Amino acid sequence: MRILPRPVLLGAAAVALVLGGSLLWWGNAPPGPPAPVPEAAEEVLPLPPEPPRVADSPEYEACLGKLRDDAQGALGFADAWEARGGGDGARHCSALALLALGEPLRAASRLEALAGRTAAGPAARAAVFGQAGQAWMVAGQALRAHGVFTLALALTPNDPELLVDRAIAAGTLGRFADALADADRALAGDPQRAEAWVFRAAALRQLDRAQEALRDVERALAIEPGSPEALLERGILRQLQGDEAGARQDWESVVAGSPDSAAADLAQQNLALNAAGPARR
Repeated sequence: MRILPRPVLLGAAAVALVLGGSLLWWGNAPPGPPAPVPEAAEEVLPLPPEPPRVADSPEYEACLGKLRDDAQGALGFADAWEARGGGDGARHCSALALLALGEPLRAASRLEALAGRTAAGPAARAAVFGQAGQAWMVAGQALRAHGVFTLALALTPNDPELLVDRAIAAGTLGRFADALADADRALAGDPQRAEAWVFRAAALRQLDRAQEALRDVERALAIEPGSPEALLERGILRQLQGDEAGARQDWESVVAGSPDSAAADLAQQNLALNAAGPARR
């Protein structure tokens, strides 16, 4: 179902607020108007090998096949096909092409509308609502994303990916208890989902339950050793506990092991803050 790799979502969800010298994934300040995310809007976003199907036709498969290597061509194909009566398949491919071309606002609106009206089955509708929610997140519209993820979960209530996505949106909005509840539900269905343990840890940290958070992030690392998101979070927890050397080690591991990830960007910023000293924190 996923159309965005989790690091892209992490980059959209992370809030650059400093507390105790660390850059938080989620800030403590009350959420204000959604902020734009120009970096995400400008980059070409990767797509999955098999987006959810809302139609069954050779044209649909051909259009989806163009998305990864020729998003502009896919958009032209979809628009021409829709003009010939391509229906839901053409509209879906067009929206995904817009997202791949770095237009998340247009893509999100189209995906949400399509999910609301398509005659496809509940699982496919939920998947498209999920895609819309991810696009809203990239566009910096966490409140809209949270609502769309809720619509998706009404169709597939126990989908762990959707639950984690809604947890990210809730945390971005400062609703950490809600984020924790969604992470709990995701883990009840899939206790081996490392990313859910990481976001559970982040929510617990924001709820001043740091020891529980550290246990969760260690659980994530046991499942996925070297996870950049888990190492980033553990570094934050270590920093808050006064273990600057441990925090630095985790963040340096993120930068060395996953240099092109959103987690590495955040880790690098944390390292720079530490290097600048207390006056810059």
